[in-house]
Amino acid sequence: MTLDPINLAAFLGMALVTYLTRIAGLALVGRLNLSARAQAAFDAIPPAVLIAVIAPSALATGWPETVAALVCGLAATRLPLLGVVAVGVATVVALRMVA
Repeated sequence: MTLDPINLAAFLGMALVTYLTRIAGLALVGRLNLSARAQAAFDAIPPAVLIAVIAPSALATGWPETVAALVCGLAATRLPLLGVVAVGVATVVALRMVA
């Protein structure tokens, strides 16, 4: 396998642009005085992205994964993150053995 210099330059350029956009976002948000409504909107972004990533795989893969996602949602109200992950993995394993 060879690495073409043009592909390497494109790869490094894309990595740099990705990194700069993330750093610029953090730098800009730190300097802005946001209203309470805008702050609430920004605070809602991470859970919305998480749901957008999890929901398709939870609903499109099979019933064990869907049930495990629901169990994780309930466990997240009481347990720390590591506990939620453990409960989710155990639920998927158990339900796949039954299915």
